[in-house]
Amino acid sequence: MTTRPDKSSERTAPSGDELFGAAATEYARFRPGVPDAAVRLLAATLHGVPAPVLLDLGTGTAQVPRALLPVVPRLAHIHLVDINPGMLARAMADLKPVLGTCTVSAHTGQAHTFVPQTPERRPDLITCCRAFHWVERPAVLRMADRLATPRAAVAIMGDGSLWTHDADWTKALRELIQSYLGQDRRAGVRGTYAEPGRSYEDDLADSAFSDVSDHRFPVSRAWTPESVVGYLRSTSFAQPGLFADRHEEFEAEARQLLETYAHEGVLREEAVFTVLMARRPGAAS
Repeated sequence: MTTRPDKSSERTAPSGDELFGAAATEYARFRPGVPDAAVRLLAATLHGVPAPVLLDLGTGTAQVPRALLPVVPRLAHIHLVDINPGMLARAMADLKPVLGTCTVSAHTGQAHTFVPQTPERRPDLITCCRAFHWVERPAVLRMADRLATPRAAVAIMGDGSLWTHDADWTKALRELIQSYLGQDRRAGVRGTYAEPGRSYEDDLADSAFSDVSDHRFPVSRAWTPESVVGYLRSTSFAQPGLFADRHEEFEAEARQLLETYAHEGVLREEAVFTVLMARRPGAAS
């Protein structure tokens, strides 16, 4: 099964504020983390690297670095890249207590334009979690080829969203959102999504990182109606700004809907977290 991203129909990349507004608090609190098995897979790519450097693209609130630091305490430096300054500020604040001797730098801007402030800090691992659909994918992979160390790995990760998840309660929730915002999935305040004709695997096959392995980790999550509402505030397809003066009305209706589907207050999500682990041919040998 191929991994097909959503793609914005807008020709120019929207800004971080247009996509997620001031969503850093909800993002940090309600977005699901990275499964432990996926974290161990990422850590294994750094085996034998004495002072590894991580580049995390579309970092959000730094979920990937925060998950890796306890497992790879010898991390020497972390590059954070995001187009949303509020997300980066929250990421830096959340990382500070757990950094130890690791250093960190934040870069506001589009992923493919990233240039390290210190050229010697070349990444040994480049990660992009639930964000590859937001970036200029071929340009990002060319950037990765220019900057990464010879044996570096690129990890493209994700597990869809509650918009794409196929369950009775998510279908009903999606229909409710559509009743307020229209049938097309919104991409922040500027545009909508259109189904792309190219998979992540195709992007990687045409890049320097064409040696790809596909890793899939089943994940079972328990949501509450309130945590789902909080999660929606952090998304590009249901952020508060899309509803104008009807947002409170929408949230009240969403809570009522979700309560009817919850069993003893719990809404179940059975997802699959996918990691496409890519290297240059021969780099892993």
